[in-house]
Amino acid sequence: MFFDFGLKDLIDILLVAIMLYYSYRVMRESRSLNVFFGVLIFVISWLFISQILEMKLLGSILNQLVNVGALALIILFQEEIRKFFYTIGTHQRVRSLLQLISGEKRKKHEKEDIMPIVLACMSMGKQKVGALIVIERSLPLNDIMRSGEIIDANINQRLIENIFFKNSPLHDGAMLISHKRIKAAGCILPVSHSMNIPKELGLRHRAAMGISQETDALAIIVSEETGNISIAFRGNFQLRLTAEELERILTEDHF
Repeated sequence: MFFDFGLKDLIDILLVAIMLYYSYRVMRESRSLNVFFGVLIFVISWLFISQILEMKLLGSILNQLVNVGALALIILFQEEIRKFFYTIGTHQRVRSLLQLISGEKRKKHEKEDIMPIVLACMSMGKQKVGALIVIERSLPLNDIMRSGEIIDANINQRLIENIFFKNSPLHDGAMLISHKRIKAAGCILPVSHSMNIPKELGLRHRAAMGISQETDALAIIVSEETGNISIAFRGNFQLRLTAEELERILTEDHF
């Protein structure tokens, strides 16, 4: 045997595998997968040369490149690194553990905060008025709010419908709801370039998917073509929702 293999080594390998898996997912979504494989090949080569072959001269050169390259990678992939830690922090089991430690309890939201949104979406769906509503959760969306017109009003069905009325100047943007208030309208969202989005879904759906991939926000879409109501959450769509389904989703601690 060349080395002893124990439980600690197994845990070490599993942790590295998990870290590489999450890094792979983040890089794949940000279309930096080729860079990820390039960095991975370089790190494996560096470990093989310096640790196994013990080539001192080449190993020392690669060590210097790694020291400089680590800082360069942090600067180059700061958005991906932020998203990596965000993905870990918003993992359902991690969130449950944090809630258990802090003593936080889930609260069921009152219907008067939810029903105006549901009724407005159903009304706009019947009239085939397009709408995009983003509901902030744990991650602040101040940058999204600043991209639109500040409103800061109570949630009201008529206000929502008036904002998304076809002749309204704020019709094409997204509405942001935070802390049970309409914070802004006409907001600009990041657009997802995922190839998995069905081609029949338009730009509103891509914008909703984009914000759901980058944050933990929930996005409601009312299709201008079909009147169907959909939701984008954590990078997944729920399409053609009924009023009851929309109310249930908003009630289950997503609001």
